[in-house]
Amino acid sequence: MRSASTLFVLFAAMLWGTTGTAQSFAPDGTHPVAFGAFRLCIGGGALLLFSILQKNFSLSGWPLPTLIAAACCMAFYQPFFFSAVLMTGVAVGTVTAIGSAPVIAGLLEWLLYKRIPDRKWWAATFTAITGCVFLFANPQAITVDPVGMLLALGAGTAFATYTIVSKELLNSHPPDTVTAVVFTLAAVLLSPVLFFFDLDWIATPEGLGTGLYIGVIATAFAYLLFARGLQGIKPSTAVTLSLAEPMTAALLGVAIVGETLSLLSWTGVCLLMMSIVILSIQRKTEAGI
Repeated sequence: MRSASTLFVLFAAMLWGTTGTAQSFAPDGTHPVAFGAFRLCIGGGALLLFSILQKNFSLSGWPLPTLIAAACCMAFYQPFFFSAVLMTGVAVGTVTAIGSAPVIAGLLEWLLYKRIPDRKWWAATFTAITGCVFLFANPQAITVDPVGMLLALGAGTAFATYTIVSKELLNSHPPDTVTAVVFTLAAVLLSPVLFFFDLDWIATPEGLGTGLYIGVIATAFAYLLFARGLQGIKPSTAVTLSLAEPMTAALLGVAIVGETLSLLSWTGVCLLMMSIVILSIQRKTEAGI
């Protein structure tokens, strides 16, 4: 069970790692907040349709505060992340957002559940964050924008909190239903912002194609995998495993965009892989944690 859960989360993170590259193919002038809202609407709609077809969709028996918290976290994550990427670049925005999330998740587990993550989690998290720093250690390509960095930290906090509260929802509902309900509500919360931006880019082949890919594949399908994986592992572990996202983004940058990685950056890739191995071989603990 734990091995399958780890693979689900890793595959989800790899799909998330494609979003930054995919966003670069969107038409010029596409506002990141509008892009994030459109992504969430497409993803939420796809998840809702999937859940209805599976006959799993239900609006009863939900702990309302937890459900609202999960939906708000996902709604805020979209504009925070895409704005951070726009202001600081794909590398810095992704590393700051995703790199901060494991530490925040560990702190939240300690504060909320009085549960200190074990030594292997600390080792894997330290190794992964060090790998992220090495991966994008290119001062010439780094844009340090204070507002962008704060937005990236906000995205990391939103993702860590979403993971923890989603774990609570999974105690009473199946993962497909949790993902569908949370994302549908998040899409409703964020959809009004679409009225404040120019949406002509959606009518272009590049805009529609990019939005559909990120909405259906990198959001709906990816978060379904993440929710199923979260059933068998701790939230802090799942968030650390999600650091496969910046590694995927960097490798895609090399393979598709034509970027080059230095020896130090390749060392970062190796450290990220090592952190994944550390968590993957960890002995099974309490599945319900």
